[in-house]
Amino acid sequence: MSFERVQEKLNILADAAKYDVSCSSSGSNRTNKNKGLGDASASGICHTYTEDGRCVSLLKILLTNHCIFDCAYCVTRKSNDIKRAAFKVQEVVDLTINFYRRNYIEGLFLSSGIFKNADYTMERLVAVAKKLRLEENFNGYIHLKSIPGASDELMREAGLYADRLSVNIEIPTEKGLKLLAPDKNRADFLKPMKKVKNEIIQYKSEKKIIKSTPKYAPAGQSTQMIVGASGENDMEIMYTSNYFYKNFNLKRVYYSGYVPISYDNRLPQIGTPVPMLRENRLYQTDWLLRFYGFNIEEILNNDHKSLDLDIDPKLGWALRNLHEFPIDVNKAEKRMLARIPGLGMKSVYKIINARRYGKLNWEHLKAIGVALNRAKYFIICASNEYERRDLTAQKIKGLILQNSKSKYTKTLSNQLNLFG
Repeated sequence: MSFERVQEKLNILADAAKYDVSCSSSGSNRTNKNKGLGDASASGICHTYTEDGRCVSLLKILLTNHCIFDCAYCVTRKSNDIKRAAFKVQEVVDLTINFYRRNYIEGLFLSSGIFKNADYTMERLVAVAKKLRLEENFNGYIHLKSIPGASDELMREAGLYADRLSVNIEIPTEKGLKLLAPDKNRADFLKPMKKVKNEIIQYKSEKKIIKSTPKYAPAGQSTQMIVGASGENDMEIMYTSNYFYKNFNLKRVYYSGYVPISYDNRLPQIGTPVPMLRENRLYQTDWLLRFYGFNIEEILNNDHKSLDLDIDPKLGWALRNLHEFPIDVNKAEKRMLARIPGLGMKSVYKIINARRYGKLNWEHLKAIGVALNRAKYFIICASNEYERRDLTAQKIKGLILQNSKSKYTKTLSNQLNLFG
């Protein structure tokens, strides 16, 4: 195979992989051994992110962009008239090693279109990881995209060589999947996810007894869903995420705003991409559910099905629940401190530690790093000043927006028009 042909394949299959945003490599603890190549421990992976937050530190490619399915939202669908290519297993192995030696990457993110069937494709993904580990002694990070419908045996083997596994559920609801990908079955997405979940549980259990138990997907599993292709509102999207977090022990759910790529009356028109700000609000909500102690029903429910684009979801919750405030930062428990707009979890822990030594006032809170331009309307401390007074939710929102700066400010008005 000539260098020019490999380069052509790389251009085609790297470009096709750009739509998958779930390439985070956090959480692995695979360390170098036997003088091997690479190290996927937490301190060994160096991330590089583009301005819009995509990770570019991994060699991120498809094994092939051939596909037997015709999903309306997918650029590699079989009916799309695009240039096709496929890597051989050894070509991906060689590219990974050569790129790593040149310090271009810290690991591999490998996905694929589906050719022939799920197992045929998954076998080749596993073969790449297996060759890297056993023949090249590569200990760098490997993320494999699991193929929906792949057998339990292949999923078991995949987790022995990959640091993270993920199956993209693609569309948030089964109804949306049937509309845009009628040949696909939601059960095929769940099958490998259940297998990985059970294998991880078994590995952790056996590890407690037998220290030499082989690692199994040490960075866990994740998934990704497309936002805005099939019309789901934010409540439907986040309830789906909440279900997967609870039932499959996922490390992350990624949200990828749909970019219209075809003229299809089932899809949004070309030229109307999902606002980046909507993605951002979904990620913020995801963070509140995982780290701030919020329940999904508190943020999104039948009375509030869509997230506000002009304010973050925690501020939105606070403004809808002013009866919970003001909160005394010198007395409140961690759960309530975490609900104060302008307080991150680091600030919460700093407040809890600092107030053991005395009452905190505005200056103390500012020194801790609290964003007082937001928090001051919702808290009281060791000071006679109280900023909220008798302000309404709308007035507080206006004052905060007036004194806030965001990288999304210039595009917010245009984005809001898309949701009118």
